[in-house]
Amino acid sequence: MSGGRSDSPITDPVLVKSPLFANMSELEFNAVTAFLERRRVKKGTTIFMEGDAGEDMYVFLAGSLSAFVSQSDGTQRWLFDIKQGDFFGEMSVIAHEPRSATLTAKEDTDVMVLQGIDFYRIIFEHPMIGVKMLKAIGAVQNQWLDQTSKHLSDLMRWGETARRRAITDELTGLYNRRFLEESIKDRFDQGSVGLRKMSLMMLDLDKVHAINERHGPQAGDQVIITVADVLRLVMRSGDIAARLSGDEFAVLLPDTDAVEAKMVAERIRESVMKKEVMVPKSPGVPEKVPINIRTSLGIAVAPTHAKNLEGLLFAADGALRKAKELGRNRVELAK
Repeated sequence: MSGGRSDSPITDPVLVKSPLFANMSELEFNAVTAFLERRRVKKGTTIFMEGDAGEDMYVFLAGSLSAFVSQSDGTQRWLFDIKQGDFFGEMSVIAHEPRSATLTAKEDTDVMVLQGIDFYRIIFEHPMIGVKMLKAIGAVQNQWLDQTSKHLSDLMRWGETARRRAITDELTGLYNRRFLEESIKDRFDQGSVGLRKMSLMMLDLDKVHAINERHGPQAGDQVIITVADVLRLVMRSGDIAARLSGDEFAVLLPDTDAVEAKMVAERIRESVMKKEVMVPKSPGVPEKVPINIRTSLGIAVAPTHAKNLEGLLFAADGALRKAKELGRNRVELAK
């Protein structure tokens, strides 16, 4: 036969097991392989370049191939290795699209080549064989899409996890200072604070350093986690609770005036008072003892007490200092 085609059926076991031919009868297989040309590709040779016109498709028999794509900085990113029996290049032939990657032989490599014109000749002259080939191509494409979808899902989950880590406090699971401050700043920037009040509550634990000294740092961590749990229970929908540092917390209360904010603060203070935390009797001792905790809270309201992020933080912190100066375990409003 002409065109570099084989004169006899090709019985390479890799070719027989290729997904492209797996569902064909022996007669169908022999009919197709009559159009194939075996080609040796030397190590380091590029089979096709990204962006090239695609006129042939291939079946990989032996050797080693790698696929790369070009990145914006001019470097190449490795995509995947091609396994024995895999076929490639078919989408450029079918869709008449440029090659999507560069394919290079990492060592001396054998491939079977099916010219695009012969691919379409098979479809027109042997429609049943053509259907089986197209189904095989579709099945591999679907598998690739499934794998890609899973990879993208994994990336999305990883991205969401990374995003949450960037905005949350590791110990308590509450938001961190950066997220709280950005949330407050956004509301000022949007101009909504002038139309609706916004309250910021700052609180820290009374005499937590004494707890650390008497019962150990693990006890301090447990106390902080307990207070975080209280905040989650007391918070309303839309409120934002954050751990600022150490035993200091803050809660942003959107659309909340001083009266409502003070009611929320009192609920937090009373709920913390009712909590009994089991901690080590002393550092390194397994025996547990119950302790009670107290908290002081300061409240500032925008735009009454401040008209920007820095002013609101300063006013709430001043109210918190006043609560501690007046005896602790109390709520104070900024003046």
